[in-house]
Amino acid sequence: MALPACAARALGPPLQPEHRAPARTTCPRRHSRVEAELAASQPGSVAASVRAGPPRGVSHGFNSRPLRDEPIKASFSLAGALSAPLFALLPRGCRRRMNDLRRRWDLGSLCRALLTRGLAALGHSLKHVLSAIFSKIFGPLASVGNMDEKSNKLLLALVMFFLFAVIVLQYVCPGTECQLLRLQAFSSPVPDPYRSEDESSARFVPRYNFSRGDLLRKVDFDIKGDDLIVFLHIQKTGGTTFGRHLVRNIQLEQPCECRVGQKKCTCHRPGKRETWLFSRFSTGWSCGLHADWTELTSCVPAMVDGKRDARLRPSRWRIFQILDAASKDRRGSPNTNPGANSPSTKARNTSKSGKNFHYITILRDPVSRYLSEWRHVQRGATWKASLHVCDGRPPTSEELPSCYTGDDWSGCPLKEFMDCPYNLANNRQVRMLSDLTLVGCYNLSVMPEKQRNKVLLESAKSNLKHMAFFGLTEFQRKTQYLFEKTFNMNFISPFTQYNTTRASSVEINEDIQKRIEGLNFLDMELYSYAKDLFLQRYQFMRQKEHQEARRKRQEQRKFLKGRFLQTHFQSQSQSQNPGQNQSQNPNPNANQNVTQNLIQNLTQNSSQSLSQKENRSNRKQNAGQEQNDSNSSSGASDYIGSVEKWR
Repeated sequence: MALPACAARALGPPLQPEHRAPARTTCPRRHSRVEAELAASQPGSVAASVRAGPPRGVSHGFNSRPLRDEPIKASFSLAGALSAPLFALLPRGCRRRMNDLRRRWDLGSLCRALLTRGLAALGHSLKHVLSAIFSKIFGPLASVGNMDEKSNKLLLALVMFFLFAVIVLQYVCPGTECQLLRLQAFSSPVPDPYRSEDESSARFVPRYNFSRGDLLRKVDFDIKGDDLIVFLHIQKTGGTTFGRHLVRNIQLEQPCECRVGQKKCTCHRPGKRETWLFSRFSTGWSCGLHADWTELTSCVPAMVDGKRDARLRPSRWRIFQILDAASKDRRGSPNTNPGANSPSTKARNTSKSGKNFHYITILRDPVSRYLSEWRHVQRGATWKASLHVCDGRPPTSEELPSCYTGDDWSGCPLKEFMDCPYNLANNRQVRMLSDLTLVGCYNLSVMPEKQRNKVLLESAKSNLKHMAFFGLTEFQRKTQYLFEKTFNMNFISPFTQYNTTRASSVEINEDIQKRIEGLNFLDMELYSYAKDLFLQRYQFMRQKEHQEARRKRQEQRKFLKGRFLQTHFQSQSQSQNPGQNQSQNPNPNANQNVTQNLIQNLTQNSSQSLSQKENRSNRKQNAGQEQNDSNSSSGASDYIGSVEKWR
């Protein structure tokens, strides 16, 4: 078979057998031993050079394979002819790179070998050093048996124990703040879970004087009856989180049914198809988006009386009809006193069907709430679906103008948000908690601005004080505690205090903060009032809880004392004359009757003493209330004194 011309030129002339070497015509494996020795004995032959090895400085790499004393079979085939000149046909630069790559590969293998031998030597030397150290430490053990074997076993045991301890520690305490690693966990007592959550001082000095009825909040909520919790949700106060707690985090006989992908949950009474909760996550925005106090107190009773709770989603026109009828009934009543419209009256807390409505809400620091609402508006929130129904009708465009002209107010700067005089974010909490019918709803020409602000603030304070419950966003654990004590409901998991919010990420200077406080001056005063009332209620409930715990401990001690007297009397009577007791007393339970009478006398005396103490305390509290009515400063000092005495 003829080779191509290019392949023949690349291969060059065919190899010829050497002089003085016998020509091989058969396979090398079939050569005789004599011929092989003869070929190797020739000093200039290829076989002699192969046996002698490569020249000095040349390694047995990829590029230096020893030449075999056999004819090249590839030159007689087309495949061999095409593959053999491949390296010769490459450019000079490519061949140089390939040679460098081969040299580096050889250097890499050499480095790996050196590293392996070095690590082995280091491990061997370390083993000897550790064995020497253990031989010095554990000297008496060196005389018994082989020291190397024992030291190796002991070292292995210590290493395995250390690794096991590390694994167990990481499993038990994965975080960096592990209580097991703190010495304070063993010395300091268990911290109070209701400590000051806003990092303020634990000592609280009240500013306002409240009566016992204002501080004591104990609602006999009958979930199986006709009681209904109404949640007034103010924008950007953490109401969404609290609303989810109400439907997902309360221990109930019949928990709310919440389906995946749906915001609303079904919260039915046990054995009934009626809801016990009127909120966003149970009935939806049945009275309008973020309905205020004026809308809820007019809409909820009429809606519950008109439709059962199984269909608490009327149309928009139906809401207007309900609110219009409620406003007509209100205008028919001659009493226009703000106190008459408070939730303590029967017209607001009950309906015609006898249902009891318990209003609750959540408040927040006005500056943080204002900044949070501004950030929410920047993202495109408008709350256009809010009805703002007051006195049976929504406000006109002249009474409530819009602050923007487009579809939303997204991307507005803070200065533009503050410059709008019709912005409902200003004093939103006071407006949503007050009775707007007292000031002519949204008509600003009914009364002067100063008088209007005063009426709104007093109405909001009165409504907030007479609510069944209200919480503060800055005190999550205390909010949970007061709700549980008020409604006798327990949450499954504790509330979490989030100190980092979108509002906290906004950096403002002192001038902007003062301006925001000026725009929300009514909310600032309301929040100060609400915070004082909230903390006083918390301290009052905690004090009452400790008093009840102390009373239970006293009763247990007296019970144990009676049991001890009973056993002691029986043992003495049996030890003195057991025969006479059986003959003179045919009734074996006589001693037990005597001891039971003794215990009853002790318990009666203790109950009488406790009742006398309670009467004395009630007299003191009544006298303190009368003194509060006459002198407010003395009432505050008495309350502080009682708190300090309890501490």
